[in-house]
Amino acid sequence: MAATSRIPSFAAPDAQPPMGLRERKKLKTRVAIRQATYRLIGEQGYDATTIEQIAEAAEVSPSTVFRYFATKEDIVLTDEYDPVMEAALRSRPAGEPPLQSVRLMMQEALSSFLSAEDEELRQRTRLMVEIPAIRARMTETMSDTAKVLARVLADRTGRSADDLGIRVFIAAVLGALREVTLYWGEHDQEGDLLAMINEAMDTLEGGLRL
Repeated sequence: MAATSRIPSFAAPDAQPPMGLRERKKLKTRVAIRQATYRLIGEQGYDATTIEQIAEAAEVSPSTVFRYFATKEDIVLTDEYDPVMEAALRSRPAGEPPLQSVRLMMQEALSSFLSAEDEELRQRTRLMVEIPAIRARMTETMSDTAKVLARVLADRTGRSADDLGIRVFIAAVLGALREVTLYWGEHDQEGDLLAMINEAMDTLEGGLRL
């Protein structure tokens, strides 16, 4: 039997247009596949979980799984929060320092994730620490988030999305987020993740001085 598909409920600004029926069906399928994957991994481990098993649990075909996710690692790592982060960042005041805007956007997105999908985040973080293939793939998948943020910051600053300064800025922010998440996972998920991210943002804002 397929896992119950919980469509994330995002408190996005009005600039985020409502999804049509087709998009909602796609999202429902993606969520069902991801939830089935997490459930199977929790029951039998990552290596023992196959795409065929995931497809059966989500009540879709293996080809459908691959249509939505290129690899098993992508199922674990992919979420639906990039559009939310983009909308939240675009809603920040135009004169606000970019790092402050990004910090507040990340707080909003992570708070939403923790309230809606806390166990999924914890399981994902455990897998990031334990499975080298997932940790390696995480770096690649973060490039999609980087492109989303680059578009917003380019619009805010009047620069190109491929501007070197914007790329370095985003690489620093996402690199800090990656390291905080791994640190939290390596230390048995103890402590306040949001507070740790704020501490990392303080380090960036302070000019990386130790």
